[in-house]
Amino acid sequence: MNFPDLVTRVVGEQPYPFVFVTISGAHLYGFASPDSDYDIRGCHVLPAREVVGLRKGPETIDVSDVREGLELDLVSHDAEKFFGMMLKKNGYVLEQVFSPLVLHGGEDHDRLKEIARRCVTRHHAHHYLGFARNQWDLFAKETPPRIKPLLYVYRVILTGIHLLRSGEVEADLTVLNESFRLSFIADLVARKREGAEKSTLDDADLALHRREYDRLMTDLEEARIRSTLPEEPSARGDLHDLLVELRLRPARC
Repeated sequence: MNFPDLVTRVVGEQPYPFVFVTISGAHLYGFASPDSDYDIRGCHVLPAREVVGLRKGPETIDVSDVREGLELDLVSHDAEKFFGMMLKKNGYVLEQVFSPLVLHGGEDHDRLKEIARRCVTRHHAHHYLGFARNQWDLFAKETPPRIKPLLYVYRVILTGIHLLRSGEVEADLTVLNESFRLSFIADLVARKREGAEKSTLDDADLALHRREYDRLMTDLEEARIRSTLPEEPSARGDLHDLLVELRLRPARC
C-alpha cells in the first residue's frame, strides 16, 4: 500500500527513534473510505538520559493534525509503556505490532513481533468482548444508524474469535470474512469504501444486525471457554531484555 507523503513526513518529524510505526484504524480494518483519516501508531525509544534523569521524555507522543485536507492522528508510546501494555489483555497494541501496513520497521520490529506471539492469552477475550459491547452501544444509539460503527462491531468480534481459536492476530475484516462468510459484510464494506464517513443504514436492517450481533457474541464467549491459549504471557523476560538493549543503544545521529 502506498501512503501519502504527508503520512510518512509526520513520522519523520518525531524526535525519537522508533521500534516500529504502522497504520491502524479503517485502513488496517479493510474498510477505509476516501475521507478516512490516517491512524498512525508506533513505539518509540526514549534515550536513557530522559528516563533516569530529572528531565523525563514523553511517555506518549500524541499528534493530531490536518494537513492539506488530510486528517492525521499519530500516537506512539515509549517502549517501556508499550511493552507493559503487551503483557496485559490488550488486543489493540498487538494489532498495531502485527499490522501489515508498516511505515517504519526493521530488525527490532521483527524481533518484537516474534516476542509478541507469546503475549497472546485466552484472557484477550475480555478485551474483545468489552470492546464489542462498547462499539454496539455506539452504533445502536445513533439515529439514523451509521455503517462505520457497525463495521467496527463486526471487525472486533471476528478478530476476537479468530484470535482465541488460532492464536493469530488478524484485524482486516475482509480477510476475516473469507473464513466467517457473513453474506452482508461485502456490501457493508463496499458502501463504506465508496461513500463518506457518515454513510447510514435503513432502519429495516437493524433487526438483522441485532440477531447477528447476539449470535456472534455468543460465539466469542464460546471461543473463550474452549480456547487452548495459555493463561499468562511468557514473553516478560524477552521484553525486558529487548527494552534494556534498546535503552542502552547509542543515540542515532
